[in-house]
Amino acid sequence: MEDFVYLDHAATSWPKPPEVAAAMMNALQSGANAGRGNYSLAMGSGRVLVRTRSVLAGLFGVSNAQDIAFTHNTTMSLNMAIRGMLKAGDHVISTMTEHNSVRRPLEYLRKTLGVTVDYLKVDREGQLDLQELENAFQLNTKMVICNHSSNLLGSILPVGDIGDIVKSHNAVFLVDAAQSAGSIDIDVKKMNIDLLAFPGHKGLLGPQGTGGLYISPELDLEPLMYGGTGSQSENSDQPSVRPDRYEAGTQNTVGIAGLLAGVQKVQSLGTNVIHEREWILTQRLMEGLSHIPGIKLLGPSLGAPRTGIVSFVVDGEESANIAHRLDRDYKIAVRAGMHCTPLAHKAVDTLESGAVRASVGVDTTEHNISRMLAAMDELYGNARSR
Repeated sequence: MEDFVYLDHAATSWPKPPEVAAAMMNALQSGANAGRGNYSLAMGSGRVLVRTRSVLAGLFGVSNAQDIAFTHNTTMSLNMAIRGMLKAGDHVISTMTEHNSVRRPLEYLRKTLGVTVDYLKVDREGQLDLQELENAFQLNTKMVICNHSSNLLGSILPVGDIGDIVKSHNAVFLVDAAQSAGSIDIDVKKMNIDLLAFPGHKGLLGPQGTGGLYISPELDLEPLMYGGTGSQSENSDQPSVRPDRYEAGTQNTVGIAGLLAGVQKVQSLGTNVIHEREWILTQRLMEGLSHIPGIKLLGPSLGAPRTGIVSFVVDGEESANIAHRLDRDYKIAVRAGMHCTPLAHKAVDTLESGAVRASVGVDTTEHNISRMLAAMDELYGNARSR
């Protein structure tokens, strides 16, 4: 795979750092079931969970690591937050750039509980009008939900400013950090974030099947799952103590050990350094693509802040066909289609065509970008200029 160019880090980071694989193998070979025994092997597995929770708390400005619950992915985290918080008659404010991991739970609650939802419009660069957010609040507004960065546009929302507005209205603020955790500084206290959903397998460099949800100590969510936790087993009710209340069943200790190694790698590099490196690569990619006839770039303009995502369309070409040809003929991996965010496509008029998304990560190189640009120029630049 050395000759393969991987530009789909927004879906999952790859390849993982060697430390991640080593930590997972060590946990697999030496660990037992965390929280299910007082013998040394089980206690060792438990310490992996404690250390990982502590490192994540430091990364996100969380005061008490017990307020972080492990999940399998961001989708599970968002469902825990949304379905655990909202009740019949509640009103929710969200945005048109949200992933289906937000939209589908909300639409389910709209149909089953009568929860009402407003999806705020964004401009073509993916930005909200904060005055429209202010105007959207109602007496029964319970929650505001937004992504930190759009998985289609790469736009970055001013989460701190939004958090200030939400707090002033005494609502709950849920942030989807699927595309920002690990590459943008996040501080839940400074940003007034009540609920933070994040993946382990993207910017945090951990394995798939890992993620988490920060839950403000002032909130008590209804658990998404009920069952054994290894604590308060004499009671028929779910434990009230955190994080056990939200972590029924056996934890993915092997995956969490890999997540710990991934987060430590992120910390050693620094989120600011990672973000700057990714931004420089996106600018290079955007600059090159902008010179190829018929290509339309989506999201923030050249020079503006964004995460490591560059989406585009090519006049007269199906996005899936472009991705297929890049893979087949050039060994370049990108993603094409709807990216599970149809409202964002509607906002930028690509709902019918979909888009090609190239996304960079920690290990993406200038050479990778050059390969992508050369392939696109050969496919569409040279052909269209003849």
